[in-house]
Amino acid sequence: MENNELTMPTKYDPQAIEKGRYDWWLNGKFFEAKDDESKQPYTIVIPPPNVTGKLHLGHAWDTTLQDILTRMKRMQGYDVLWLPGMDHAGIATQAKVEEKLRNEGISRYDLGREKFVEETWKWKEEYAQHIRQQWSKLGLGLDYSRERFTLDEGLSKAVREVFVSLYKKGLIYRGEYIINWDPSTKTALSDIEVIYKDVQGAFYHMKYPLADGSGFIEVATTRPETMLGDTAVAVHPEDERYKHLIGKTVILPIVGREIPIVGDDYVDMEFGSGAVKITPAHDPNDFEIGNRHNLERVLVMNEDGSMNANAGKYKGLDRFECRKQIVKDLQDADVLFKIEEHMHSVGHSERSGAVVEPYLSTQWFVKMQPLADEAIALQSKEEKVNFVPDRFEKTYLHWMENIRDWCISRQLWWGHRIPAWYHNETGEVHVDHEPPADIENWTQDNDVLDTWFSSALWPFSTMGWPEEDAPDFKRYYPTACLVTGYDIIFFWVSRMIFQGLEFTGERPFNDVLIHGLVRDAQGRKMSKSLGNGVDPMDVIDQYGADSLRYFLSTGSSPGQDLRFSMEKVEATWNFANKIWNASRFALMNMNGLKFEEIDLTGEKSVADKWILTRLNETIETVTRLSDRYEFGEVGRVLYNFIWDDFCDWYIEMAKLPLYGEDEAAKLTTRSVLAYVLDNTMRLLHPFMPFITEEIWQNLPHEGESITTAKWPEVNAELSDNQAATEMKLLVEIIRSVRNSRAEVNTPLSKKIKMIVKGKDEAVIATLEKNRGYIERFCNPEELIIASDVETPDKAMTAVVTGAEIILPLEGLINIDEEVARLKKEYDRLDKEVERVQKKLSNEGFVKKAPEKVIEEEKAKEKDYLEKRAAVEARIKELKGE
Repeated sequence: MENNELTMPTKYDPQAIEKGRYDWWLNGKFFEAKDDESKQPYTIVIPPPNVTGKLHLGHAWDTTLQDILTRMKRMQGYDVLWLPGMDHAGIATQAKVEEKLRNEGISRYDLGREKFVEETWKWKEEYAQHIRQQWSKLGLGLDYSRERFTLDEGLSKAVREVFVSLYKKGLIYRGEYIINWDPSTKTALSDIEVIYKDVQGAFYHMKYPLADGSGFIEVATTRPETMLGDTAVAVHPEDERYKHLIGKTVILPIVGREIPIVGDDYVDMEFGSGAVKITPAHDPNDFEIGNRHNLERVLVMNEDGSMNANAGKYKGLDRFECRKQIVKDLQDADVLFKIEEHMHSVGHSERSGAVVEPYLSTQWFVKMQPLADEAIALQSKEEKVNFVPDRFEKTYLHWMENIRDWCISRQLWWGHRIPAWYHNETGEVHVDHEPPADIENWTQDNDVLDTWFSSALWPFSTMGWPEEDAPDFKRYYPTACLVTGYDIIFFWVSRMIFQGLEFTGERPFNDVLIHGLVRDAQGRKMSKSLGNGVDPMDVIDQYGADSLRYFLSTGSSPGQDLRFSMEKVEATWNFANKIWNASRFALMNMNGLKFEEIDLTGEKSVADKWILTRLNETIETVTRLSDRYEFGEVGRVLYNFIWDDFCDWYIEMAKLPLYGEDEAAKLTTRSVLAYVLDNTMRLLHPFMPFITEEIWQNLPHEGESITTAKWPEVNAELSDNQAATEMKLLVEIIRSVRNSRAEVNTPLSKKIKMIVKGKDEAVIATLEKNRGYIERFCNPEELIIASDVETPDKAMTAVVTGAEIILPLEGLINIDEEVARLKKEYDRLDKEVERVQKKLSNEGFVKKAPEKVIEEEKAKEKDYLEKRAAVEARIKELKGE
């Protein structure tokens, strides 16, 4: 490995080092699951992005976390499968393709179903390619040999199997139901595809005359156009005002139909007049009341939101136009006597933005109660799904416990077509994997299944289920961890759990790692309307994938939202640059050291022993925190170790032997540098894969790629607590001298006299042994190390653990200023003493805390007390007391 400095450019350029590396990884097949029986499998399935466009920062965050887990597990010796794939995203993709066609002046109806679906497949191929390019730019270690799509043949087979099986069990049924209807896209929406917005509307108060002419009953509505479909008026059975009217009838204004007055507990006596109009075909609550009282369901609207024949003279009008007309007519007839302004929550389609219409429709449903009961029961068992953070389990259970049947049919052409056929003459329904033999007599259901129906099967359908012999399913299912945002716990996570249980008898994943949303620097949600969105690919073009990944993965704790800021990404780039420069320095001074020449058996300096001890501590902490998904903390630990310990301290101290004459000391220092850098690059690799691979390839190493290098393990033989304590003292001394010099504007280049007063012989021995470091980093004209020494008046002093530093700065120091400075230091130490003593006198803390933690706190107390006493003594000395 001669001339390492020539293979590593002087400047850190992420674009240059990232270019071509991903293809090199793919060509080496490093990311492919090996089906190696000697290794334990570890599986993650990617949450499949929609084939509708670009990946956003949320995708970048989500997939980076998965990449960290899979890269780490691969290095730890697992047979890792990270399965990629994409979702056909029914409504969203169809809307995009229809928009494209509209711009070309044609509609899907001009093309017909088959041609339209062909067009959509072309769209899918184009956008799938974009997504793969973005995955490669992010450096995601995906096994492309197993890539799946929610509409590919294998998944279609799984979908048919699930549909037919649930239908035969009576868990899928067809029925009339009030569903959320999007009149713009003419499709049913599930509850969770409806966004509620506050809209300025009105309450319209009307008088419905009693049929016997004895008076009227007052009702109010926010949607007067639906009154044309009223089939009853409901009152509370205990309401004294109306009790006597139950069973009587009213005449429906304009329509002239006679409708009954019914008693139902649902009615709130305190709200409005205590009487409500009932429109079973246009309101979910009215639908339920209608079922209880066997009321007729009169639909007054068409699928596009226009009024139908049941609306009489309003037939053909748009629903909102009809509202204006009917209000006028009701006012003219003296039925509508009051309009009251009213701010209310109105459902809008998440996809088209249209106002959602509660609408009676024949749809396919999954009967949820039995499936939800199983999923709820699972959470009280040992093999439950573990939510991280666990507070999200409550969110999940609350939804499962209050679940409604799931409307799974969608009036679209793009998606899994429902495997149901209707006999052209008898209307008989045939549900099966294959169409009936006499297909010419049958017509297939036009609808497709909700996108989430196929996504719910993703963890097992992608692995070959329901094939009898599906090796991947047998080996890699259930998966280890699902990484996803808290916004789709209901949409997706819950559905995968109950479908996984129903069809495989197991939870689909052991853990669910929940992250939040990416917000802007001000904490606002990123949106087109605010114009505050950030394209992750632009960030990579500017700062490289490693900087973006490290920021995203370490910028928050599990379950929390993340605030995106370019300054923080830039700070991460600076960190990467620091790593690059430190590695480059180390390589330039390794003198062509080969892997087999690394030798840690020689006599090590205190700095060598200390950095190896700190490395062990870092390996232990990073591994432990990563297993708990605490990547924010991992980031902090790695940053402190690399920036402070390795770059700022060890590399500076390593220069002494490296630039010296002792060849044995040089070999040891080079070996320590190589060993520490190698292990540090491995620890950092899951977070910053590109820079770490580049540096590692230049380092003395064994193996083809860092992606398959062994995860670092603690080597207890290299830990030396005594050296760590000695180093801590040296660092404190050097820091305090630098601080003291800065306070009196005495640069490091100017030599000064320096006295270090050790509290006992052991401290003195340590200081003498490491005199070279103190001289190198403090630049004293004369260095006195002693336990008994007179302190001159005109001197600055600083107290460190076990020693006092005295800098006689005649002519540079003002006594009053020095006393004031020492008083500040005294106050600081006083606060620390108070804090630690408060902690130790807290019974709760002493009872609960581990013995090691209590001992650490007691050691701190002793240290602070000693330092405070020394500062106090020095103040008295200066004041001549």
